[in-house]
Amino acid sequence: MDFKEGQYKVRNLGLADEGRKLMDWAESRMPVMMKLRDKYRETQPLKGYRIAGCLHVTKETGVLIRALRDAGAEVSWSGCNPLSTHDAVAAALAAEGVLMYAWHGLNTEEFYWCIEQTLLINPNLTLDDGADLIFTVHNKHPEMVPNVIGGTEETTTGVHRLRAMAADGALQYPVIAVNDAETKWDFDNVYGTGQSTLDGIIRATSVMLAGKNFVVAGYGHCGKGVALRAKGMGANVIVTEVKPTAALKATLEGMRVMEMDEAAKVGDIFVTATGIRDILVKEHFESMKDGAIICNTGHYDCEINIGDLDSLTNNKRTIRDNNEEYTMPDGRRIYLLAQGRLVNLAAAEGHPSEVMDMSFANQFMSQLRLAEMHKSGNPWDNTVYDIPAEQDQEIARVKLETMGINIDELSPEQIEYADDYAAGT
Repeated sequence: MDFKEGQYKVRNLGLADEGRKLMDWAESRMPVMMKLRDKYRETQPLKGYRIAGCLHVTKETGVLIRALRDAGAEVSWSGCNPLSTHDAVAAALAAEGVLMYAWHGLNTEEFYWCIEQTLLINPNLTLDDGADLIFTVHNKHPEMVPNVIGGTEETTTGVHRLRAMAADGALQYPVIAVNDAETKWDFDNVYGTGQSTLDGIIRATSVMLAGKNFVVAGYGHCGKGVALRAKGMGANVIVTEVKPTAALKATLEGMRVMEMDEAAKVGDIFVTATGIRDILVKEHFESMKDGAIICNTGHYDCEINIGDLDSLTNNKRTIRDNNEEYTMPDGRRIYLLAQGRLVNLAAAEGHPSEVMDMSFANQFMSQLRLAEMHKSGNPWDNTVYDIPAEQDQEIARVKLETMGINIDELSPEQIEYADDYAAGT
């Protein structure tokens, strides 16, 4: 382990050249981020601001970090999941001067130690994925709160936690819900999660998806993306849900909908995508067929009750990378992927760069927005804020331009008509 006190702790600094190549490749697929980076390199609107980040250390995250630094920020970073850090990317960023504390395979104690290290810079901005950094600041370092002007949150689970925190009056600084931007929620969550989850499953198993009974727990944006991609590869998709409207959407989009108790008996592959604990538990494992594959694409590893699985197991072995075989007393085998953590990041590389281009453009612009708010001298209330609709549309417009796609514009007469409430038949 390479460690330089007060500067970084990464797996192996010798991996830096590989990490730089990976980030260079991501930059070639992220034209919106590169436009933003070029635009703000000269004016450096984040000069003097210190950003603590807790987000998956991938090649795409490296592009975001480089852009934040080029805009003038001092950046300190940790990974937001024990298995999602790409060690080569972490090494490259540390070599470039980022205060980086991340390596693949963290235990729980190490995970929170890394977050603590990022706070040594006494940040005035936070950037989070899952809200663990924000919770650490609030619960362990309340003395830091007055110095923090705001934060951003990347994922559904984190936004839910923070909205609950705000409703309880416990949130002590404003946070922008990047996850809820249309150019994040409807693209990253659907197309990114869908493709990368299947990528992780295939890398960890090499199984054919066509003809398999593929069970998706949860038909939110992430679950929908997984279901659609699996269906496109020929799987027989089964959806389990607790929300009637989501279940109805799945039904009308050609999915079979049933309770998990029934799905457990027929499924070949199971993916949890709910953000809720105990989706797959003892009674489900007891009824699964021999050879069933189970994995999770929600933020935390609580959706699959691994303790229940362990309690039923006679023998357990790692049969290939990110694939553990659990053998039951009756000889049935269940295969758990990526230790129940995010299969798309632990067993694959996460979302494609092209879709993270928009998500991280929202992160970048939101950090600028918080800095502008601070400079204006008009602080916001301590609650969770949405991305402005104008920002969403501008990011989508730039993305289309980089793809060589032009769209129509309303004429003045059409705009007038759209605003004329008196116009009728």
